[in-house]
Amino acid sequence: MSRARGQALVILCTVLFGCSRDMDTAKSAAKGPIGGTIVVSSAADADILLPPLTLTLQGRQVVDQVFDNLADIGSSLNTVGDVGFTPRLSDYWKWAADSMSISFHINSRARWHDGAPVSAEDVRYTFRLVKDTSFASPLSSSLDNIDSVSVVDSLTARVWFHQRTPDAFFKAASPVAILPAHLLGKISPALLRESAFARAPVGSGRFRFSAWERGARIVLQADSANYRGRPNPDRVIWLVSADYQAAAVRFLGGSADFLDVVKPELVSQAKAKGADVVVSPGSLDYGYVAFNLRNANNSGPSPIFSDREMRRALVMAVDRMALVRSVFDTLGLVAHGPATRILATSDTTIGLPYDPEQSSRTLDSLGWRRGPDGIRSRGRKQLAFSLMVPSSSAIRMKFAVLLQEQWRKAGANVRIEPLEVNTFGARMDSRKFESLLNAWHIDPTPSSVREEWASSEIKRGGYNATSYRSTSFDSVIDSAVKEMNPTRSVALYRRSYRILTDDAPAMWLYELRNAEGVSKRIHVPGIRADAWWANIADWSVVPGR
Repeated sequence: MSRARGQALVILCTVLFGCSRDMDTAKSAAKGPIGGTIVVSSAADADILLPPLTLTLQGRQVVDQVFDNLADIGSSLNTVGDVGFTPRLSDYWKWAADSMSISFHINSRARWHDGAPVSAEDVRYTFRLVKDTSFASPLSSSLDNIDSVSVVDSLTARVWFHQRTPDAFFKAASPVAILPAHLLGKISPALLRESAFARAPVGSGRFRFSAWERGARIVLQADSANYRGRPNPDRVIWLVSADYQAAAVRFLGGSADFLDVVKPELVSQAKAKGADVVVSPGSLDYGYVAFNLRNANNSGPSPIFSDREMRRALVMAVDRMALVRSVFDTLGLVAHGPATRILATSDTTIGLPYDPEQSSRTLDSLGWRRGPDGIRSRGRKQLAFSLMVPSSSAIRMKFAVLLQEQWRKAGANVRIEPLEVNTFGARMDSRKFESLLNAWHIDPTPSSVREEWASSEIKRGGYNATSYRSTSFDSVIDSAVKEMNPTRSVALYRRSYRILTDDAPAMWLYELRNAEGVSKRIHVPGIRADAWWANIADWSVVPGR
């Protein structure tokens, strides 16, 4: 069955006619040897272990083990209707006849790690918290279509929608990890970020939090009585290194079992050490340069990046193909916008071309003239700006140096500003930067582009860090999100991508073809394209190794 036809059938059943879909309880956990420790080598630390506030991939890897959502998207990555979703805290669910609400039944065996039962009140509390503006969760916009959550009984929570949308189930069930109301309900939402819970969380997932030594390691312990089954490993440890090189050395030296990024130049070394290198055809990860349309103090328009033609000229001055080949060899692809190639809405025909002659003509027309040193100026103002980069990312640091040189050739004086990851995140969130080089892990639903680039997301906790505003983009993306016809929906999404990339609030650089290193000491039954860590509880330590 074609994807489009499959989507149409799903929409007709679950959305247009409101068919109910009661799910069986979760499948038993994958069988494998019980016991042992799995060690993950990480090039950076987590930021925070409170799921609605977690931004880094390292933090996400950890909290996804400690907390559960209502239902998991599964390996198909379908976000239309509820086909392919597997039960988590909710062991079954039922759509209302008009598809304007879903009743989620909580598994009666689900327990928080302190022994308290998980309840419908926990679901209601979590959704209220994420939508609370004082909490400032980046996930808040993903719940814009959720009107409210009501408690039907102690184990049944009913999620109400403002309108029917193709990915309504995904938005309600998958992105939001459910939190314990009995532990957090009496704490002001504005104070939760600095709470002890954010550093030592209590969840309901298959692993319990054990320890976090910042900059050194994070330890999770198996929850032996978990309602979804005991994990195979006794514990999982993230060993935190100062940079990628140190993380790679740990893996190649045998003191870690898994490395989430194996650079092309290390593939042969990893195989020579007896490790497996698993390469994916694509991923949900991309890297991009964000241009802040406000000034570095966020007090007015940027003297450089508020000009659309200036942004376009800077993008056209960069040979992205050469950069991606230099950094990734065959393990990276040139990005063409906010949707990676594994999404059905992706469009590789969009994006500004590499055209240094046109870039030069545009800069000349804007009054930026080259001086004797090759750097452009307009009056007494030099064409200069800073590029903020997390110092822990060797990949982005390498890209930054290459970008600096290409922009120097175009006449721009770019200063690389390496920052510790938490400082980088805080500056990005407060929009106090000129430009930055970031990596992003997108949601599998195409509607996530609205949460990242719509004008409404220029707010505290919002993902739109560039302060990009476009009534055209907002109008088209809003239509795409609501469109029930799959063909028209794809066309609208692609139109919105074209508006966005033509306006160039960012320069999309690369998509990753993930290459992960796996030691022979562990058995990995499968790695999901969207999240290698999704099924780590089913990994196992091979006896005798």
